[in-house]
Amino acid sequence: MKSLWAAALLSVTLAVFAIHTGDAWEPEDAMQRAMAILRTAPIVDAHNDLPWVIREKANGDIERYDLSVRREHDTDIPRLREGMVGTQIWSAWVPSALSPLDAMRQQLEQLDLIRRMISAYPDDFGFAVSTADIERERKQGRIASLIGLEGAHSMGNSLGALRAYYDLGARYMTLTHFHTTDWADSATGEARHDGITEFGEEVIREMNRLGMMVDISHVSDAAMSDVLQITEAPVIFSHSAARTLTGHVRNVPDDILERVRENGGIVMVPFIPAFLSEPINVWEKDLFPLLKEAKNDTEWQRITKQYRIDHGQPPLATLNDVADHIDHIRKVAGRDHVGIGADFYGTEVDYELVQGLEDVSKYPALFAELVRRGWSNEDLKKLARDNFLRVFREVEQVAARARLSRPSSLATIEEPDGQP
Repeated sequence: MKSLWAAALLSVTLAVFAIHTGDAWEPEDAMQRAMAILRTAPIVDAHNDLPWVIREKANGDIERYDLSVRREHDTDIPRLREGMVGTQIWSAWVPSALSPLDAMRQQLEQLDLIRRMISAYPDDFGFAVSTADIERERKQGRIASLIGLEGAHSMGNSLGALRAYYDLGARYMTLTHFHTTDWADSATGEARHDGITEFGEEVIREMNRLGMMVDISHVSDAAMSDVLQITEAPVIFSHSAARTLTGHVRNVPDDILERVRENGGIVMVPFIPAFLSEPINVWEKDLFPLLKEAKNDTEWQRITKQYRIDHGQPPLATLNDVADHIDHIRKVAGRDHVGIGADFYGTEVDYELVQGLEDVSKYPALFAELVRRGWSNEDLKKLARDNFLRVFREVEQVAARARLSRPSSLATIEEPDGQP
């Protein structure tokens, strides 16, 4: 009898050990374990374009676009809850094909829309601008809602505008979008600067001083390298994958992944098929130059519809593609430097969705796949939440020190040293 009890005790002990360590052989169901982990480490998603969807589909009318019910697109409150999202960074994006004045005007409207959207759902969303705010909202059971500026073209080459955006709540800024700016080269734009100009250096330094995360998704390789040389704080890639697996120009090459580890930054993997699947990237290679000049969803949809007519239907990306990119980034940059930046944008076309990750309710399925691949509980928590919070906290610490040693920059695009 004693031997039976001893055997039973050993079995329980081994099962508990397996669950704790995350060994692939642990007996717990993968989805159950993923859900258990996400209850303790709710997901931080660095990029969602819902504000632009509301602008285009409902003319910016928050009441008309009711998020309290399941919507026809990919994001709403019921599915955010189902997907175990604890922190969402809402993208304030406007097309880079706009004039500087129109871009700035529309960006201010997008910031207003996001603030109104958060305020409209006080039981579910909590406005956040700091790591302390994120922790507060978690305790309150709300989804911490931050703002990220996607594309510095809306800054109008003005550090005063940058500071105003910060005061309105923006906590990261992507340095370029489709087009090269006057001070930073885009991955999909003309290489005019061999990376970052002298004024661009001052933009990065001012972002460091403010405590605004420097986002180098979308920039050229030379610009990535320059930023990593300039910045005093960890960087983020808010929505980029691994170029070794998919040769898209917006993805991150291995040498930069290695430097992200040295910098202490993070690469947050998107659910964009062309970033994840080489066959789709090849199929889409002539589409991006056409999309660069689109100024609204109507133009975007017209271009993509005609492209499908001309080129046929593309292959599909799957959840396993996303897991492969996450695995690769963890291998090269390290387990402390990978996160999630899904980049849901309200598409109505099936091939533009990752199969198995079609909306914001599906994050646990990705974590279940990583459980099956042998990821430990600790590494899954890092991916879900802890890595991003560590980066953001370090950015805040750099800013606190920098503000003690230097005032607001007076640099301009004409006088980058700040001296008339």
